[in-house]
Amino acid sequence: MEAPIYSTQGKKSGSATLPENVFGVQWSDALMHQVVTSMQANARPTVAHTKGRSDVRGGGKKPWRQKGTGRARHGSIRSPIWRGGGVTHGPRAEKNYSRTIPKAMRARALFMALSRKFKDNEVIFIDSFGLNVPKTADAKKALTALSRVKGYERLLSRKNAALIAIPEYSNSTLKSFRNIGSVSVEAVANLNPVTVLKYKYVVIENPESSVATIAARAKRTKTAAKKPSKSK
Repeated sequence: MEAPIYSTQGKKSGSATLPENVFGVQWSDALMHQVVTSMQANARPTVAHTKGRSDVRGGGKKPWRQKGTGRARHGSIRSPIWRGGGVTHGPRAEKNYSRTIPKAMRARALFMALSRKFKDNEVIFIDSFGLNVPKTADAKKALTALSRVKGYERLLSRKNAALIAIPEYSNSTLKSFRNIGSVSVEAVANLNPVTVLKYKYVVIENPESSVATIAARAKRTKTAAKKPSKSK
């Protein structure tokens, strides 16, 4: 599989050879749904927390005696049926939403997301942004040049336009793009299907190094799958 590489001026500067097992993977709705929902569950914060009758303040004394008043019997003013009392079956912060995702499934879902993006002409490769110092003007100028390439006209749209995948974290690159609200920067080693599918386009810098990093995940998961389980 071949793909063109562009410069910061939006002109072709070469071509990249892409591995079939990363950019040519068949889509599976079931696998993608399972991985994405599991990752979203793992990222879900347990913020909502209600207090039960044992958590709220007060209620140590019986409101009135058990018999002889003509009123219903009560043992505490912090019962859930009282105003200011505890909450029955409310959300608790102790609830754990996390799910385990096998590495092979996570990697496979990432390859499917990249393959779908590549098939839909939503992946573009750039040789280098050349951002040695933080400068938003240069970053926006490069994206403007890439948006002139046919099929990538919406690269500077207002919301979730592009994910910039860089070979390794660069402080100057991060600072250059962080003022552009429609794009996000992520290291190639940390790519995941949720982030890839969130954005319209994926811009991959230095494809030779970046693709090698992604392909290494396929090799690691394949090697792990071949390892025999230890008998007890």
